[in-house]
Amino acid sequence: MCAACGQTAHVPAAPRRFAALRNSDARTYLVGAALAMMADNIEHVITYWVLWEKFHSPVLSGFQVISHWLPFLFLSVWFGSLADRYDCRRVIQAAQGLFALVSVAWGVLFLTGTLQIWHACVLLVLHGIAGALWGPGEQLMLHDFVGDEELPSAVRLNATFRSLGVLFGPAVGSALLLGLGPTWGIFANVAFYLPLTVFLFVTRFTGHTRDGGVPRNRQRVGIRDSVRVLRQVSADHTLVSMIVLGGLGSFFVGASLQSAMPLFAQDLGSGSAGTAYGILLFANGAGGVLGGLVLEATGWIKPTVLSAVISTGLYGLFTLFFAVTPSYPVAVLLLVAGGVANLASMSVGQTVVQLMAPPADRGRVIGVYGMSANGLRFGSGVTVGLFGAVVGIHWSLGLSAAALCLGTLVAAWYARGQFAASGA
Repeated sequence: MCAACGQTAHVPAAPRRFAALRNSDARTYLVGAALAMMADNIEHVITYWVLWEKFHSPVLSGFQVISHWLPFLFLSVWFGSLADRYDCRRVIQAAQGLFALVSVAWGVLFLTGTLQIWHACVLLVLHGIAGALWGPGEQLMLHDFVGDEELPSAVRLNATFRSLGVLFGPAVGSALLLGLGPTWGIFANVAFYLPLTVFLFVTRFTGHTRDGGVPRNRQRVGIRDSVRVLRQVSADHTLVSMIVLGGLGSFFVGASLQSAMPLFAQDLGSGSAGTAYGILLFANGAGGVLGGLVLEATGWIKPTVLSAVISTGLYGLFTLFFAVTPSYPVAVLLLVAGGVANLASMSVGQTVVQLMAPPADRGRVIGVYGMSANGLRFGSGVTVGLFGAVVGIHWSLGLSAAALCLGTLVAAWYARGQFAASGA
């Protein structure tokens, strides 16, 4: 019986460790996706530095975060519809092409010295749109590569490889910035998008191969169809609980933890504040990588509603303890533990949503999950960032983490009937 929904067809008999890496197409995709995610973060490092040096605008700094995540909130369901209707290889290639085009545009503006704030705003929005377009098609490709049985491994390893890209992106970006300068560094960044783009010309998988191929009846993708899927999802307690759990973590903590790290480094740092900041930032990213590898090697976490609830609750607790601890070593350990819990929560939620979604609407249902789990990240700028300016960053993060824990309990109560169905 399926651990997530109770249906026999969804259950792997004996999942293999690192199963997705045994699949040549999945393995190549994961490496390409890690490089593309690294390029995403390299662009942030270079462009954020240039924008601050040129404009010194705190408002623009805030817009950088908002513009990255709002496209996920408003466009994820529609992009999921595109993934359902069309060859996902081409959808992802369109996203990668948009990423590369934005990097080239930054380079031209840097080279000619013509960069203005409105240029930056347009390019930041386009970059966010590329990320939102990539997400649903990627999840359909992962399912197509490995099928239901090994999907948990593919989702978990994809999150792990993406964490590697996030972890090494700042280091590579800094090296390009120092070694080549911002102009040629951003041009060089385009090369990291190419391996994934080229691979998608080679693989035979389309995101729909296991479901009978790309749908021939390509109905118009519109708002009414998206509303239909939202209504369909709202009637399923398991899907709603997964979507709510993903949104809770994003809204209350989300992207704010990384942006607030310099302040915590200043308060907790032992010795050089710069060194303290670097270690905290590394611990935050390393937790996701370590968590993915450990969970994949051990198979401890199964794709169930209960495991999603527990891992989300632990993420909230670790973040709460991090916010209040006065000890630097303890803070580092809590960041690593929180990274493990966050990766477990997001990968379990993503897996359950994929397994539960009807094949014809899988992309749109994934889009709904992405709208919550990614789109609501902009809210953490309010719950932690703006609120932190009033009460202090430790209080704002602590209260936000406490709200995450409370919200997780409410979501657990809502989905309580699914615990028995999952065998938990």
